[in-house]
Parts: sequence; structure tokens; C-alpha cells
Amino acid sequence: MVARTPLPPGSALLAIALGLAALIAASYASVPMYPVPMTLQTLAVLLVGALAGPRLGAAIALVWLALALMGAPVLSGGKAGLAALTGGTAGFLLSFPLAAYLAGLLPAWRGAGGFARLMAAFLLLHGLILLAGWGRLSLMIGAEAAFTAGVGPFLPGAAVKSALAALILILLRTRTGIAAPGREA
Repeated sequence: MVARTPLPPGSALLAIALGLAALIAASYASVPMYPVPMTLQTLAVLLVGALAGPRLGAAIALVWLALALMGAPVLSGGKAGLAALTGGTAGFLLSFPLAAYLAGLLPAWRGAGGFARLMAAFLLLHGLILLAGWGRLSLMIGAEAAFTAGVGPFLPGAAVKSALAALILILLRTRTGIAAPGREA
């Protein structure tokens, strides 16, 4: 059982604001590709989950999706609305709250996890996101085409983003003393 440390007043609101800012910025850092753009969204969502914790991380991802649903241009290329959340990228996007939640539970981040363990965990979470994206996209264009367009091109990026996320968390833990939610550094 993880000991719960109460958040200082206003810190949850600050975490939500910073998490949303990270997700929105990561959405705009994109390379337009069809049917799925290459973005930094998965890096951001996994870091948000790991840093904010499972519940707050998932809540941040849900608020981001709700903003998109309400028409705020927070998705890649400034996309928004129901069409953006039900199209070819829907599986990827809708998996983000679960991925953020699971990133917040990572034992390697919460304890004595080294780079390799963190990277492996983030690779698995990227795999979950890619699987969800492939599933939705395959309903639209077929399984093989969905893999070719929506998974294959993203595998090298998933490895790089997993390594980067692990490095960022280790640097935060060792250089600043920031620990996982509910834990001492």
C-alpha cells in the first residue's frame, strides 16, 4: 500500500494546468502523416501520469480529451470535436487516460528503478497505446494497413520517447529530489 501524502492547497490545480499545458504543447509538436500524425503526445501523457500519479494523471488526460470534445483545438494540428475523437486516431487518444494511470503506478519510478526498468515499462505503455490505436484504425482500413500506417512508423519513436521519459524521471529524482507521488525521494 502506498502512503498518501496530502497535496498542498492548490497543487492539484497547478498539476492539472501544467499537465494540460504539456499535453497541448506535445500535440502541436507534430509531423503531419496520414492517417496518424507523429507527435510528442505519448511522451507527455506518460510523464504526466508518472509525475502526477495514477488518478490525477488519468484525470488530466480526461480533461484534455473533454476540452477536445468541446471544440478546443488541443489535439495535433489544432483538431478538435467529436470527429477528431472518433476518427483514425481515436484508439490512440482514448487510451491516454489508462496509459497515464498505469504510468502513475510504475514501481520502477516509485522505488529503486534504474534506466532499463523505466524504459522497459514505458515501452510496454507505448505498446498499449499503439495496440489501442491499431485496433481502432484496423476497423477503418484493415489490420495490415493499420499496422503499416499506424504502428510500424511509430515503433522507433516509441523507443526514443520511452528512453527520454526514463531519463527525465531519473534526472528529476536524482537532481531535484522530486519523487513519485506519495513517496519520499
